[in-house]
Amino acid sequence: MSDLDQAKHTYKFWLGNLLLSLALIMLIYLGDLWATLGNWTMALWLALAGVGMYLVMQDQGPSSNMPN
Repeated sequence: MSDLDQAKHTYKFWLGNLLLSLALIMLIYLGDLWATLGNWTMALWLALAGVGMYLVMQDQGPSSNMPN
């Protein structure tokens, strides 16, 4: 199979990266969010980062033609 025939990454990978990006943006504005949401800010950040990492790790990526 050529590289064009194989899927590079699944939707889980891209969704996970999107959630991790949102978690990063949350860290940048953590002070303002903390003033607004209080303790829920950390719960939301943990949820975004945890689910994002889970989805990224679920993606196996393209198969390698290297020997084991």
